[in-house]
Amino acid sequence: MGQYHYLKDVVTLALSEDKCVGCGICIEVCPQGVIAMNNGTAHLLNRDDCMECGACAGNCPTEAITVEAGVGCAAAVINSALGRTNDACCCIIEKKGASCC
Repeated sequence: MGQYHYLKDVVTLALSEDKCVGCGICIEVCPQGVIAMNNGTAHLLNRDDCMECGACAGNCPTEAITVEAGVGCAAAVINSALGRTNDACCCIIEKKGASCC
């Protein structure tokens, strides 16, 4: 993929390079190519491309990666696939009068 970009500087993805052991699992599971290996540890290559699916954080054996999975573009894709309406990108208005984002 790697062709879609999320809004700049809003992604919740964070990496602690001190905790990274360089296993490379995050690179294998990331569908967006956000993470790359540099000198034996992972680093964020294209942070704004992250769709916040949570695959990297969920598979990291040392909890070096954190991300709020289920928000942002990933949530929009899932909500669209479920046929939910009245949503604009990251928000769903399920109750009358509820505010968005």
